[in-house]
Amino acid sequence: MNKLLILLAVITISCGNTVNKSTKESNTEDQTSKTDIQKDMLLGEFYKEDLMKKPFSTWFESKYEEFTPDAESMETISENIGDYQIKLLMGTWCGDSKREVPKMLKILDKAGYNYKNLEMVAVDYDKTTPSKIEEELDVHHVPTIIFYKNGKEVNRFVEYAQEESIEEDIAKIVSKQEYKNSYAD
Repeated sequence: MNKLLILLAVITISCGNTVNKSTKESNTEDQTSKTDIQKDMLLGEFYKEDLMKKPFSTWFESKYEEFTPDAESMETISENIGDYQIKLLMGTWCGDSKREVPKMLKILDKAGYNYKNLEMVAVDYDKTTPSKIEEELDVHHVPTIIFYKNGKEVNRFVEYAQEESIEEDIAKIVSKQEYKNSYAD
């Protein structure tokens, strides 16, 4: 009877190690496949500097340099943008994000915006993130740029400009003019 209990204990311990080992291997495989995917796509929180590295720099730098924001809109943005915290969700695979995000970052640079008040998050092809922030923020299209004042959402820019340009839309948002994004009710 004692031999049976000892044998059972050895098998249980062994299975536990096997399970842990295969779980670790499985997690390593998951991480490896996520890393492979991320070679061409950012996922999760990132910084402007990440967009300035290959392969993203091939589209980011040219679009950033080509863009010259409208002076009148920039005046309004520069006067007001410092009062806002911003969350920007994008896909590095998404044409709309590739078009609008370099412009947005150039606008923020020209306005002297404090990047400590900017959180940027990249989504995958399903528009999801490991942290599930897209669910919390009700994001269904990218780019989505959410403007907060005193911790409360004021408005959001979603996917493409409603006015002539992104800077005109942002000027409306930060100067508290009436503005509705593409998907607002």
